[in-house]
Amino acid sequence: MSKHIFITGGVASGIGKGITSASLGRLLKSRNLKVVAQKLDPYLNADPGLLNPLEHGEVFVLDDGTEADLDLGHYERFIDENLTSFSTTTSGKVYCDMLIAEKTGKFNGITIQVIPHVTDETKKIVYDCAKKSKADVVITEIGGTVGDLESQAFIEAARQISIEKPNDCLFIHVSLVPFLKLSSEYKTKPTQHSVKMLQSMGIRPDIIVTRSDEKMDQVSLDKISKFCYVQKDCVVQNYNVNHLYEIPLILHNGGLDSVVVRQLKLKCSAPNLTEWQRVVDSIKTLDGAVNVALVGKYVALQDSYLSEVEALSHAGFACGKKIRIKWVDSNTLNEENASVLLGDCAGVLVPGAFGSRGIDGLIVACKYAREHNIPYLGLSMGMQVACIEFAKNVCGLKNATSTEFEKDTKVPVVHLMSNLNVRTKDGSMRIGAYDCTLLKDSKISKLYQSLDISERHRNRYEINFDFIKTLTDSGLTISGRSVIGSFVESIENPACDFFIAVQYHPQFKSRPNRAHPLFKGFVEAMMGKPFNN
Repeated sequence: MSKHIFITGGVASGIGKGITSASLGRLLKSRNLKVVAQKLDPYLNADPGLLNPLEHGEVFVLDDGTEADLDLGHYERFIDENLTSFSTTTSGKVYCDMLIAEKTGKFNGITIQVIPHVTDETKKIVYDCAKKSKADVVITEIGGTVGDLESQAFIEAARQISIEKPNDCLFIHVSLVPFLKLSSEYKTKPTQHSVKMLQSMGIRPDIIVTRSDEKMDQVSLDKISKFCYVQKDCVVQNYNVNHLYEIPLILHNGGLDSVVVRQLKLKCSAPNLTEWQRVVDSIKTLDGAVNVALVGKYVALQDSYLSEVEALSHAGFACGKKIRIKWVDSNTLNEENASVLLGDCAGVLVPGAFGSRGIDGLIVACKYAREHNIPYLGLSMGMQVACIEFAKNVCGLKNATSTEFEKDTKVPVVHLMSNLNVRTKDGSMRIGAYDCTLLKDSKISKLYQSLDISERHRNRYEINFDFIKTLTDSGLTISGRSVIGSFVESIENPACDFFIAVQYHPQFKSRPNRAHPLFKGFVEAMMGKPFNN
């Protein structure tokens, strides 16, 4: 029988509910409990995959092809569990599914209401997550801030679950506690009002996690305990630290997991945080730094590339180096300023993207890295533009492009996926985990130390089979093929010390305690380490 933990937020958005959820998941897993995390997002978009990355940040992709909020990435990286579609939903999806059910006669003409129908559907989502995962603990983060109109149905559903499972349910409220320089004190009143609002909805938080810039004084913590009706040890601090991977240790030292175990009467072992402590220690002892240019279309919001940034950091941990990212907007990069924008970097990373805007800059980045023998790692679109650049400047196909950028091109080196005998989204996108076979003795196979891999995809366009011979005859190596469809999965340029590009998104599978081999190899190349042939 699963235990349920609901995490809500107060006072302001973006204060770290996702990191708190992920950190608690790590702490409970360290006690040999099976943990799964889940997010209920209140926005009305039914499909997170259609959200603008410049507004909402990256779309995180799961093995089963589910497109999700970036918090799912935090859950996977911290807890080190591959999640499924049961771990994410939105208000929009709940309403959409219910309206479709109405059209098919499921409701038999009854009046559909928020209570009980929307709340019942939400409870089903929470219970299904517990049932399918067979987890000891399900951590459910309710997005937004207490008081938001959009999240009220989710909060009501959580309240009902607490009545249905009174001994198996716990509420944690994460609240911002601002510091006023004028009076030199932390102000607890916003948290008190936030808790009062939550109580007005029928929920009394069992634990309050305070978010503050620095460590709070005991007087302020005691005030929160007294006026918010929680025990003193149930007020746990989460203050700013140098690196987010320190947060599980901060919360553990504050007693969060001990209180959760006590309150839920969980039967588990003592925590073993040796591996996580090792990660944090490695972060604190990084020696020197390497500069990498991340050339993308959405750099105005760096959360658009959150998983790439984290994967680079993980590789840095493994190599003992801090990674300094130089954000380069592909819309401004051209032949004239390439040496200025890229010349001081030890490597070039081109991540995924959609659409034609800024593509010329991505191609310039590929060309600069190839011609100057700078380590290059291309992901999804980063592989496609690498093939286009090679076709243009090495194969002599000056008009080479993608049908994504020029629908009627006569030189479609990249084109819309032609073999649809694979799992797709709306029949047009290859999405989720697919198996791939790597070329024996290729650089990429040596990095993976395997010829058989599985990686997550999110792409509509593929390398055109008709141009593969032209590319390979001119020196490009096709080093990986998909098991189904035989799509090009990876390329290498043997004329360069490290020039590898892949169709998939390896960043989604990187972990702080287990750097992804492609990113680790990329960082080692930037450090000047010769490739081990």
